[in-house]
Amino acid sequence: MNCHQCQSALPDLLFDPHAPSTAKARAHVESCADCRQELESLQATMSLLEAWDAPEPSPYFDQKLTVRLREEQSRPPAGWLERMRSRLLFNTGRQFRPALAGALALALLIGGGAFADLSYMHLSHQAPASATVTDLEVLDNNDQALQSMDQLFQDENSPDDSIPSS
Repeated sequence: MNCHQCQSALPDLLFDPHAPSTAKARAHVESCADCRQELESLQATMSLLEAWDAPEPSPYFDQKLTVRLREEQSRPPAGWLERMRSRLLFNTGRQFRPALAGALALALLIGGGAFADLSYMHLSHQAPASATVTDLEVLDNNDQALQSMDQLFQDENSPDDSIPSS
């Protein structure tokens, strides 16, 4: 075990030193002075934390806190933004549900209408073509291929000059 692995195992070694999973870490701490010093520092910190006692709150703490909370909630917010913030923080949100549902429905209608309009515009640019127009377009597109085929047919009908006659 190296020091980096031992550093990650020190909390386990600190809280349960006799666990079987910490055997390698215990062996490393016994052989490494830096890791032993780190473990002793952690043990000293934990002993200080165990010795520390939290101060007791005053006997009227709950009453004072309740009064301050009521005063804060009853005080009107300073501006428009503060009023909106307090409504969002302290209310359950039930009064916003109908408005939110309406806004969502409106967004869906606008989005669906825009999509339908765009798809209609896309289809409206393409006028339906008859079979004759389609055949003529194919012939225009394949004109070069047809010319090369004509050239091949002309070459087949002409006598071949490369073959010597006997």
